[in-house]
Amino acid sequence: MTDTRGRVRVETGVKRVRAYLGGRLAADTTRPLLVWESPHYPTYYLPRADVAADLEPTGATERSPSRGSAEVCDVRLGGASAPGAALRYPDPALEALRGHVRLDWAAMDAWFEEDEEVFVHPRDPYVRVDALRSTRHVVVALDGEVLADSRAPVILYETGLPPRHYLPATDVRLDLLSPSETVTHCPYKGSTRYFDLHLGGRVERDLAWSYPTPLPESRLIAGLVCLPAERVDLTVDGTVEPAG
Repeated sequence: MTDTRGRVRVETGVKRVRAYLGGRLAADTTRPLLVWESPHYPTYYLPRADVAADLEPTGATERSPSRGSAEVCDVRLGGASAPGAALRYPDPALEALRGHVRLDWAAMDAWFEEDEEVFVHPRDPYVRVDALRSTRHVVVALDGEVLADSRAPVILYETGLPPRHYLPATDVRLDLLSPSETVTHCPYKGSTRYFDLHLGGRVERDLAWSYPTPLPESRLIAGLVCLPAERVDLTVDGTVEPAG
């Protein structure tokens, strides 16, 4: 099933989806809806019958021109609560949403697709991530200083994003990098650690990143270092790559 209204698209998912709150199962369904509220990634809407948590109306509403007027609810389960973390549409502009509940992703303790935990947001079924070993000659420089020189990159191709060249740490000037406190999360790759670059008396914050323990589909980039083309001079086989 596919339904659209304006820029919002709704599709029926096929994965088992579970959400936890306070260590208890808040929702468990094999009939999720994937709703693209923004063009970047989908949100899960779950059948009300498959939500075990109590939904208590707050009296507040949220209006969307494409979805209609939503009732804002607190989510309660055992002794745990998530204030205002659920939306339901009694009379939705998109008929497919009738009888479904949107649980705020960040308000839940954990989400699972089948038996694998998913982070940040649901995985988009139209996004693909390919990590491919290569023998291309990759040189990274900044202000004429070579930061990395490698003939063993792993090139990561991700739908909608420029190719990223991940390099063995031994091919990178680690003496110019220091760990930063920045951590980001990706539902396809996992959690990063970032590095600041120290060059000629100046500091470039979070210039490089690495995935120490990436998710299975991105395992080839484990421990490798990426310096993005939009912030450095990246040359591949003698050709300068565009800046993002």
